[in-house]
Amino acid sequence: MIAEAILLTIITASTPLVLAALGELVTERSGVLNLGVEGMMVVGAVSAFIGSQMSGSPYIGIVCGVAAGALYSQLFAFLTLTLVSNQVATGLALSILGLGISSMMGENFVGQPGLRLPNIAIPGLSQIPVVGKLLFNQDLIFYLSIALVIGVNWFLFKTRAGLKLRAIGDNHGSAHALGIGVIRTRYLAVMFGGACSGLAGAQLSLIYTPQWVENMTAGRGWIALALVVFASWRPWRLLAGGYLFGAVSILQLHVQALGINIPSQLMSALPYVATIVVLIVISHNRRTTLINTPASLGKPFVPDR
Repeated sequence: MIAEAILLTIITASTPLVLAALGELVTERSGVLNLGVEGMMVVGAVSAFIGSQMSGSPYIGIVCGVAAGALYSQLFAFLTLTLVSNQVATGLALSILGLGISSMMGENFVGQPGLRLPNIAIPGLSQIPVVGKLLFNQDLIFYLSIALVIGVNWFLFKTRAGLKLRAIGDNHGSAHALGIGVIRTRYLAVMFGGACSGLAGAQLSLIYTPQWVENMTAGRGWIALALVVFASWRPWRLLAGGYLFGAVSILQLHVQALGINIPSQLMSALPYVATIVVLIVISHNRRTTLINTPASLGKPFVPDR
Protein backbone atom coordinates (compact mmCIF):
# COMPACT_ATOMS: atom_id res chain seq x y z
CA MET A 1 0.00 0.00 0.00
CA ILE A 2 1.23 3.49 -0.88
CA ALA A 3 0.30 5.02 2.49
CA GLU A 4 2.11 2.27 4.37
CA ALA A 5 5.22 2.67 2.21
CA ILE A 6 5.24 6.44 2.84
CA LEU A 7 4.92 5.95 6.61
CA LEU A 8 7.76 3.42 6.60
CA THR A 9 9.95 5.89 4.73
CA ILE A 10 9.09 8.66 7.19
CA ILE A 11 10.08 6.45 10.14
CA THR A 12 13.42 5.62 8.53
CA ALA A 13 14.12 9.29 7.73
CA SER A 14 13.07 10.52 11.18
CA THR A 15 15.06 8.10 13.34
CA PRO A 16 18.50 9.76 12.88
CA LEU A 17 16.98 13.18 13.61
CA VAL A 18 15.42 11.91 16.85
CA LEU A 19 18.64 10.23 17.99
CA ALA A 20 20.95 13.16 17.25
CA ALA A 21 18.53 15.68 18.78
CA LEU A 22 18.04 13.53 21.89
CA GLY A 23 21.77 13.42 22.53
CA GLU A 24 22.02 17.18 22.07
CA LEU A 25 19.05 17.69 24.40
CA VAL A 26 20.88 15.94 27.26
CA THR A 27 24.05 17.88 26.47
CA GLU A 28 22.22 21.21 26.54
CA ARG A 29 20.33 20.27 29.69
CA SER A 30 23.74 20.14 31.37
CA GLY A 31 24.47 23.68 30.17
CA VAL A 32 26.75 22.82 27.23
CA LEU A 33 25.98 24.01 23.71
CA ASN A 34 27.58 21.60 21.23
CA LEU A 35 27.15 22.73 17.63
CA GLY A 36 29.32 19.85 16.42
CA VAL A 37 26.40 17.43 15.97
CA GLU A 38 26.87 17.35 12.19
CA GLY A 39 30.53 16.42 12.57
CA MET A 40 29.84 13.70 15.15
CA MET A 41 27.09 12.23 12.96
CA VAL A 42 29.23 12.00 9.84
CA VAL A 43 32.18 10.53 11.76
CA GLY A 44 29.79 7.95 13.23
CA ALA A 45 28.40 7.19 9.77
CA VAL A 46 31.77 6.49 8.16
CA SER A 47 33.02 4.53 11.20
CA ALA A 48 29.89 2.36 11.21
CA PHE A 49 30.22 1.65 7.50
CA ILE A 50 33.93 0.80 7.74
CA GLY A 51 33.35 -1.34 10.83
CA SER A 52 30.58 -3.33 9.14
CA GLN A 53 32.60 -3.80 5.95
CA MET A 54 35.72 -5.00 7.73
CA SER A 55 33.92 -7.24 10.22
CA GLY A 56 31.11 -8.46 7.97
CA SER A 57 28.55 -7.59 10.66
CA PRO A 58 26.33 -4.48 10.72
CA TYR A 59 26.02 -4.88 14.49
CA ILE A 60 29.78 -4.39 14.85
CA GLY A 61 29.26 -1.35 12.62
CA ILE A 62 26.76 0.09 15.11
CA VAL A 63 29.27 -0.30 17.95
CA CYS A 64 31.95 1.40 15.84
CA GLY A 65 29.63 4.30 15.01
CA VAL A 66 28.60 4.86 18.63
CA ALA A 67 32.20 4.63 19.85
CA ALA A 68 33.46 7.04 17.18
CA GLY A 69 30.77 9.61 18.00
CA ALA A 70 31.47 9.37 21.73
CA LEU A 71 35.24 9.67 21.29
CA TYR A 72 34.94 12.59 18.88
CA SER A 73 32.66 14.40 21.32
CA GLN A 74 35.37 14.20 23.97
CA LEU A 75 37.60 16.40 21.85
CA PHE A 76 34.89 19.05 22.10
CA ALA A 77 34.53 18.40 25.83
CA PHE A 78 38.27 18.76 26.44
CA LEU A 79 38.49 22.01 24.49
CA THR A 80 35.42 23.64 26.05
CA LEU A 81 35.27 22.20 29.57
CA THR A 82 38.95 21.82 30.40
CA LEU A 83 40.56 24.51 28.24
CA VAL A 84 37.41 26.69 28.43
CA SER A 85 37.37 27.57 24.73
CA ASN A 86 34.29 29.22 23.21
CA GLN A 87 31.59 26.58 22.82
CA VAL A 88 30.01 28.03 19.68
CA ALA A 89 33.28 28.46 17.79
CA THR A 90 34.58 25.05 18.89
CA GLY A 91 31.39 23.27 17.85
CA LEU A 92 31.43 24.89 14.42
CA ALA A 93 35.10 24.01 13.96
CA LEU A 94 34.52 20.37 14.92
CA SER A 95 31.61 20.10 12.47
CA ILE A 96 33.89 21.22 9.65
CA LEU A 97 36.72 19.00 10.91
CA GLY A 98 34.39 16.01 11.11
CA LEU A 99 33.42 16.40 7.45
CA GLY A 100 37.09 16.43 6.49
CA ILE A 101 38.03 13.46 8.68
CA SER A 102 35.11 11.38 7.38
CA SER A 103 36.05 12.11 3.76
CA MET A 104 39.61 10.96 4.43
CA MET A 105 38.52 7.83 6.33
CA GLY A 106 35.95 6.79 3.73
CA GLU A 107 37.97 7.57 0.61
CA ASN A 108 38.57 3.88 -0.21
CA PHE A 109 34.99 2.86 0.58
CA VAL A 110 33.07 5.17 -1.75
CA GLY A 111 30.81 3.18 -4.08
CA GLN A 112 31.09 -0.11 -2.20
CA PRO A 113 27.78 -1.87 -1.47
CA GLY A 114 27.04 -1.81 2.24
CA LEU A 115 25.57 -4.30 4.70
CA ARG A 116 22.03 -3.35 5.67
CA LEU A 117 20.92 -3.90 9.22
CA PRO A 118 18.06 -6.45 9.11
CA ASN A 119 14.62 -5.81 10.56
CA ILE A 120 13.58 -7.50 13.78
CA ALA A 121 10.01 -8.75 13.77
CA ILE A 122 8.38 -8.99 17.21
CA PRO A 123 6.36 -12.25 17.25
CA GLY A 124 2.62 -11.69 17.32
CA LEU A 125 2.72 -7.90 17.30
CA SER A 126 4.33 -7.71 13.85
CA GLN A 127 1.29 -9.51 12.39
CA ILE A 128 -1.09 -6.68 13.30
CA PRO A 129 -2.33 -5.06 10.07
CA VAL A 130 -0.50 -1.81 9.14
CA VAL A 131 0.57 -0.95 12.70
CA GLY A 132 2.45 -4.24 13.09
CA LYS A 133 4.73 -3.61 10.14
CA LEU A 134 5.22 0.06 11.03
CA LEU A 135 6.07 -0.35 14.72
CA PHE A 136 6.96 -3.98 15.37
CA ASN A 137 8.90 -5.01 12.27
CA GLN A 138 11.69 -2.47 12.33
CA ASP A 139 15.46 -2.40 12.69
CA LEU A 140 17.33 -2.40 15.99
CA ILE A 141 18.19 1.31 15.84
CA PHE A 142 14.51 2.29 15.59
CA TYR A 143 13.74 0.31 18.75
CA LEU A 144 16.77 1.89 20.45
CA SER A 145 15.55 5.39 19.53
CA ILE A 146 12.18 4.81 21.19
CA ALA A 147 13.80 3.19 24.24
CA LEU A 148 16.24 6.10 24.56
CA VAL A 149 13.45 8.69 24.46
CA ILE A 150 11.63 6.84 27.25
CA GLY A 151 14.86 6.35 29.20
CA VAL A 152 16.03 9.96 28.88
CA ASN A 153 12.62 11.30 29.93
CA TRP A 154 12.68 9.05 33.01
CA PHE A 155 16.29 9.95 33.81
CA LEU A 156 15.80 13.71 33.56
CA PHE A 157 12.58 14.01 35.51
CA LYS A 158 12.40 10.92 37.76
CA THR A 159 15.93 10.37 39.04
CA ARG A 160 18.27 12.15 41.43
CA ALA A 161 21.08 12.14 38.83
CA GLY A 162 18.76 13.76 36.30
CA LEU A 163 17.82 16.44 38.82
CA LYS A 164 21.52 17.18 39.38
CA LEU A 165 22.14 17.44 35.64
CA ARG A 166 19.25 19.89 35.23
CA ALA A 167 20.46 21.86 38.24
CA ILE A 168 23.89 22.22 36.61
CA GLY A 169 22.27 23.45 33.42
CA ASP A 170 20.17 25.99 35.29
CA ASN A 171 22.86 27.32 37.65
CA HIS A 172 26.27 25.69 37.56
CA GLY A 173 27.63 27.98 40.30
CA SER A 174 24.99 26.95 42.84
CA ALA A 175 25.33 23.30 41.81
CA HIS A 176 29.08 23.45 42.41
CA ALA A 177 28.53 25.08 45.81
CA LEU A 178 26.29 22.14 46.76
CA GLY A 179 29.10 19.70 45.93
CA ILE A 180 27.81 18.50 42.55
CA GLY A 181 30.61 17.61 40.10
CA VAL A 182 29.82 20.09 37.31
CA ILE A 183 32.72 19.29 34.97
CA ARG A 184 32.42 15.51 35.40
CA THR A 185 28.68 15.57 34.75
CA ARG A 186 29.13 17.75 31.67
CA TYR A 187 31.81 15.43 30.30
CA LEU A 188 29.39 12.50 30.62
CA ALA A 189 26.53 14.49 29.07
CA VAL A 190 28.69 15.49 26.10
CA MET A 191 29.79 11.86 25.68
CA PHE A 192 26.18 10.69 25.69
CA GLY A 193 25.35 13.30 23.07
CA GLY A 194 28.26 12.13 20.93
CA ALA A 195 27.22 8.48 21.25
CA CYS A 196 23.66 9.32 20.14
CA SER A 197 24.98 11.32 17.19
CA GLY A 198 27.26 8.42 16.26
CA LEU A 199 24.28 6.05 16.43
CA ALA A 200 22.31 8.43 14.20
CA GLY A 201 25.17 8.40 11.71
CA ALA A 202 25.28 4.60 11.82
CA GLN A 203 21.57 4.54 10.95
CA LEU A 204 22.29 6.60 7.84
CA SER A 205 25.07 4.37 6.51
CA LEU A 206 23.59 1.01 7.56
CA ILE A 207 19.84 1.50 7.05
CA TYR A 208 18.76 4.72 5.33
CA THR A 209 21.29 4.34 2.48
CA PRO A 210 23.54 1.31 3.11
CA GLN A 211 26.64 2.79 1.52
CA TRP A 212 29.18 5.54 2.14
CA VAL A 213 29.12 8.87 0.31
CA GLU A 214 30.83 12.04 1.41
CA ASN A 215 28.72 14.44 3.49
CA MET A 216 25.88 11.92 3.67
CA THR A 217 24.44 13.65 6.75
CA ALA A 218 23.45 16.54 4.43
CA GLY A 219 22.72 19.04 7.20
CA ARG A 220 20.72 16.72 9.44
CA GLY A 221 22.89 17.69 12.41
CA TRP A 222 21.74 21.30 12.08
CA ILE A 223 18.11 20.22 11.90
CA ALA A 224 18.67 18.18 15.08
CA LEU A 225 19.92 21.32 16.83
CA ALA A 226 16.78 23.18 15.80
CA LEU A 227 14.66 20.26 17.00
CA VAL A 228 15.95 20.66 20.56
CA VAL A 229 14.69 24.26 20.65
CA PHE A 230 11.47 23.25 18.89
CA ALA A 231 10.86 20.64 21.60
CA SER A 232 11.57 23.11 24.44
CA TRP A 233 14.15 20.65 25.79
CA ARG A 234 11.47 17.98 26.38
CA PRO A 235 12.09 14.39 25.09
CA TRP A 236 8.47 13.60 24.15
CA ARG A 237 8.05 16.84 22.20
CA LEU A 238 11.34 16.08 20.49
CA LEU A 239 10.04 12.69 19.35
CA ALA A 240 6.97 14.30 17.78
CA GLY A 241 9.06 17.06 16.22
CA GLY A 242 11.53 14.56 14.80
CA TYR A 243 8.80 12.71 12.93
CA LEU A 244 7.30 15.98 11.75
CA PHE A 245 10.62 17.10 10.25
CA GLY A 246 11.17 13.61 8.84
CA ALA A 247 7.82 13.81 7.08
CA VAL A 248 8.76 17.16 5.57
CA SER A 249 12.04 15.76 4.24
CA ILE A 250 10.28 12.77 2.67
CA LEU A 251 7.55 14.95 1.14
CA GLN A 252 9.95 16.17 -1.53
CA LEU A 253 10.47 12.63 -2.87
CA HIS A 254 6.79 11.81 -3.15
CA VAL A 255 5.87 15.16 -4.70
CA GLN A 256 8.43 14.53 -7.43
CA ALA A 257 7.18 10.95 -7.88
CA LEU A 258 3.64 12.24 -8.43
CA GLY A 259 4.89 14.42 -11.28
CA ILE A 260 3.96 17.74 -9.66
CA ASN A 261 5.83 20.50 -11.47
CA ILE A 262 7.84 22.02 -8.61
CA PRO A 263 11.59 22.64 -9.02
CA SER A 264 13.56 19.84 -7.38
CA GLN A 265 15.94 22.37 -5.81
CA LEU A 266 13.02 24.00 -3.97
CA MET A 267 11.79 20.65 -2.69
CA SER A 268 15.29 19.68 -1.52
CA ALA A 269 15.46 22.92 0.46
CA LEU A 270 12.06 22.34 2.09
CA PRO A 271 13.33 20.70 5.35
CA TYR A 272 15.73 23.59 5.94
CA VAL A 273 13.09 26.20 5.10
CA ALA A 274 10.77 24.49 7.58
CA THR A 275 13.55 24.63 10.20
CA ILE A 276 13.98 28.38 9.70
CA VAL A 277 10.23 29.01 9.84
CA VAL A 278 9.88 27.02 13.07
CA LEU A 279 12.75 28.93 14.72
CA ILE A 280 11.21 32.26 13.69
CA VAL A 281 7.84 31.24 15.16
CA ILE A 282 9.46 30.06 18.39
CA SER A 283 11.49 33.26 18.75
CA HIS A 284 8.30 35.34 18.91
CA ASN A 285 7.32 33.70 22.21
CA ARG A 286 10.34 34.87 24.19
CA ARG A 287 8.78 34.23 27.59
CA THR A 288 8.23 30.51 26.94
CA THR A 289 11.69 30.18 25.41
CA LEU A 290 13.38 31.82 28.40
CA ILE A 291 11.47 29.67 30.88
CA ASN A 292 12.50 26.40 29.19
CA THR A 293 16.06 27.28 28.17
CA PRO A 294 18.75 26.07 30.62
CA ALA A 295 20.01 29.32 32.20
CA SER A 296 23.69 28.30 32.07
CA LEU A 297 23.56 27.12 28.46
CA GLY A 298 26.77 28.01 26.65
CA LYS A 299 28.33 29.72 29.66
CA PRO A 300 31.85 28.60 30.65
CA PHE A 301 32.49 27.24 34.13
CA VAL A 302 35.82 27.33 35.96
CA PRO A 303 35.67 26.15 39.60
CA ASP A 304 38.61 28.31 40.67
CA ARG A 305 37.01 31.58 39.57
